[in-house]
Amino acid sequence: MSEQPLADINISEIERYSPERNSSGEVIGEITMASFSTDTDDNQGSTTLSKEEVDAQNSSRLGRYGQKRRGGVLRYPLEALTEHTDYLQIDIEKYVPLGSYASAPGDDNRYVTGNYFGSDRAGRRPSSRLSTKPLINAGTILLPIPANLQDTNNVQYDSSTLNGLAAAGVQAAESTMKIDLSKGLGGAVDQFGNVLSEAKKQTISGVGNVAAATDTITKFLASKAVNIFGANVTTNQLLARGNGEILNPNMELLFGGPTLRNFRFSFKMTPRNEKEAEQVKLIIRAFKRNMAPQAQGGTLGSGNWFLKTPNVFKLRYRTGRRNHPFLNRFKQCFLSDVQTTYTGEGTYATYDDGTPVSIVLDLSFKEIQPIYDVDYDARPGTEGVGY
Repeated sequence: MSEQPLADINISEIERYSPERNSSGEVIGEITMASFSTDTDDNQGSTTLSKEEVDAQNSSRLGRYGQKRRGGVLRYPLEALTEHTDYLQIDIEKYVPLGSYASAPGDDNRYVTGNYFGSDRAGRRPSSRLSTKPLINAGTILLPIPANLQDTNNVQYDSSTLNGLAAAGVQAAESTMKIDLSKGLGGAVDQFGNVLSEAKKQTISGVGNVAAATDTITKFLASKAVNIFGANVTTNQLLARGNGEILNPNMELLFGGPTLRNFRFSFKMTPRNEKEAEQVKLIIRAFKRNMAPQAQGGTLGSGNWFLKTPNVFKLRYRTGRRNHPFLNRFKQCFLSDVQTTYTGEGTYATYDDGTPVSIVLDLSFKEIQPIYDVDYDARPGTEGVGY
């Protein structure tokens, strides 16, 4: 049996894939170690960016988060307002931090007063000059007075208890802290003795006699002792079980602090023509966009690790070109909730361009600062019913 070759080798095919060489026999385009320069002096400066280059990179990176501003006036319904038209005016403005960690009651930083040459003229704008583009970080929205109109002012109060035994202990502690150490060690000891004597006298007077005082203190110490083992027993429980009585809690309602007011409005919108439908769409978009957290953080040009506070909304009830003579005033508000119902009549129906026939827009605003008594003594708190 004759041996067969393992493969047919075509020399012409091998030469087809051979590297191209020059007249000296060297491979054209061959990469060798000599191709790499060991001199790094020319590249040394490329790894260190100048301040101008860093600023340019940051500017480019934050460019899409740049602070835009586009004002204008949006209105529903579309027809022009008259001197006798009542409406709700909502101005959109950039949030401005107070710049300090505390504010004094009565500061006018969060008052809503308007501007005669600015926002006060929004109601005079004719339909032909209403905005046709979305409002961004500025602008005014005019809406009809809601059907369910109300305001609620609340103050927080909390119940507090302090029994006689605790009151005696507090008084003794305060008296101890007031001991005059300038009179020397002997004088301090004498003062401390007087404090203990007065506390003992007050305790006996409150409980009736020495035996009752001793029994009460004993039960107090016993409750603390057994609670080490997780018994969860109080002095009043021991007194109630053993003597059929408890310590008088001296309950009283005490001022707990101010509260922040909430306002919820509901608007039913039924666009009657194409231009009014466009206004409704822009109004909804304006509320949604300007209530959203802003991607560029703070006032220091911070990066995308921070978020900036959303815009504030200034609400005013208006009559024609002036503030409403009766209804309540507002401080600056945040828009905390927007709910849009695109089936206002309970069924889905749209016009030819896709605009829903009936839309219900629910807005929830929350004031930034509480209401204080001094707020009623300065504009706009002096107008109408105040806040």
